[in-house]
Amino acid sequence: MEEIKTQVAPVTITDSAIAEMKKLQKELEVPEGYHLRLGVKPGGCSGFSYMLVFDQMQEGDTQYDFDGLSVVLHSEHIGYIHGMQVDFVDGLENRGFTFTNPNAQSSCGCGDSFSV
Repeated sequence: MEEIKTQVAPVTITDSAIAEMKKLQKELEVPEGYHLRLGVKPGGCSGFSYMLVFDQMQEGDTQYDFDGLSVVLHSEHIGYIHGMQVDFVDGLENRGFTFTNPNAQSSCGCGDSFSV
């Protein structure tokens, strides 16, 4: 497992998304030593779904710091999410995390599933 990198992360996370993730981390009483895992998993109506989960580091992970929020990315997922922006919206019609992924060739209506 690798240490925190000072290099630029391959994804961006907006201030509103970081604030919401920190809020969730506190509300869920996430154990110390856990990090926010950002990645993809097979599934969804378009082939892949985005993954945001609090988890321990695993082999192949790289850890990044986003304003005090520890985020881990697995090396196998980088190609799918490189350049992606994670945001959090809290509006009248929509509330939740959004993913703007330049690697997605298509996505479903919910925005949580994509194909490459």
